[in-house]
Amino acid sequence: MLASVRQNLQGNQACALGAIAAGCRFYAGYPITPSSEIAEKMAVELPKVGGTFIQMEDEIASMAAIIGASMGGVKAMTATSGPGFSLKQENLGYGAMAEVPCVVIDVMRGGPSTGMPTRPAQGDIMQSRWGTHGDHPIIVLAPSSVKEAYDQTIRAFNLSERLRTPVVVLLDEVIGHLVETIEIPHIDTIERAERKWATEARETYLPYGETDDGIPAMARPGDGYRSHTTGLTHGPSGFPTQKPAEVNDMMQRLLGKIDRHRDIVDDVETVGCDDAEVLVVTVGITARAARRAVRQARDAGIKAGLFRPVTLWPFPENQFRAVEARVHSVLVPEMNAGQLCLEVERLSARRTKIARINRIDGEAIEPAHILSTIEELGRHG
Repeated sequence: MLASVRQNLQGNQACALGAIAAGCRFYAGYPITPSSEIAEKMAVELPKVGGTFIQMEDEIASMAAIIGASMGGVKAMTATSGPGFSLKQENLGYGAMAEVPCVVIDVMRGGPSTGMPTRPAQGDIMQSRWGTHGDHPIIVLAPSSVKEAYDQTIRAFNLSERLRTPVVVLLDEVIGHLVETIEIPHIDTIERAERKWATEARETYLPYGETDDGIPAMARPGDGYRSHTTGLTHGPSGFPTQKPAEVNDMMQRLLGKIDRHRDIVDDVETVGCDDAEVLVVTVGITARAARRAVRQARDAGIKAGLFRPVTLWPFPENQFRAVEARVHSVLVPEMNAGQLCLEVERLSARRTKIARINRIDGEAIEPAHILSTIEELGRHG
């Protein structure tokens, strides 16, 4: 039997070890609080497995470097925080358009601008979905523990490789710096997905051709396939086009490929949702406070439940609507001025009362604050 190992790890360190376990062999990044420990850990651990670590001159170059490494056939990752995440957006859009697998860790801090580098926030929720311009596919995973930081980083690589898309792992500062004892599974027990490489005849290969699963095969460097990669709208050949029919076909496939695989993309945690009357929807460290508040509410006789989207984007709409249909109130606590709540409001039935808790002062939301609001909603439901 292959034994696991127990380790005391920080959330950021768990991301780094998860990346290496997933097969990441290239990291390019720039130090930025509160994500710097990821780069520090990767700098130490990557050389041990034959990988490459490069400290880049800035965040723009970091994103470009991992796209280039991935196009060269290597699993690649970078990490950052809010201001750096903003700088990565143009190249993140290029990665989405060119369908280049890569992983970006964003450890959120107080903003906007330089904000509060050492204080927690959840202000990048909407940026992680819509930060780059134009309609584009993206997957965003939101861990709420050190173990999940490890597991979801592995999952990020697997989804990225299978679906040929950038994947963002979104932590807040508290999760990034939280230390917990976790079980690290033996490396040989970890599922590692590999991208689909071209195997057909070179003469008929289309780098962006339609396939049964919507995911075109990539040309492995050195295999002799002709492949053209561009951020411009392109046809099946990869060469630029502005012909409406070709652009429409390309965009429909690009935007639809994740929806075609929601069975492996969607992931949620639910607590007490079977009979809940008050539903709490939140992510990250706030979800841990909410989980305790829900337990306390249950002990007090209030039917409260927690709905936590582990896959934050695309938002797990079907799972949410199934739970939301049974409740009279929804509470959305988040460390921003109101972002996740916008998605909840979009998906909720008109009869449902929606309440918010928003904290933007660099402090985490406490269980007592969530509990008192649950109690109020329970009294007036």
